[in-house]
Amino acid sequence: MDRRYMGETLRRLRGNKTQDEVAAALEISKSALSMYEKGGRIPRDEIKKKLADYYGRSVQFIFFKQ
Repeated sequence: MDRRYMGETLRRLRGNKTQDEVAAALEISKSALSMYEKGGRIPRDEIKKKLADYYGRSVQFIFFKQ
C-alpha cells in the first residue's frame, strides 16, 4: 500500500467538505482522518470500508494504486 497515494486520494475525494464533516459522518476522530490523509496512519479494515462506502468508491480504488 502506497501511503502517499492513499492520502492524496482521500484528500481529493473529500473535496470541499471539512475534515470535521467527514469524521463526524464516519464516527472517527478528526485527528485520525487527518493522519490518514497525510499518509501517517493506515486505517483498520472496517474504517477502510466506511471510507469507501462514504465516498462511493471501492477500497481498492482508495487504498491501492491502480
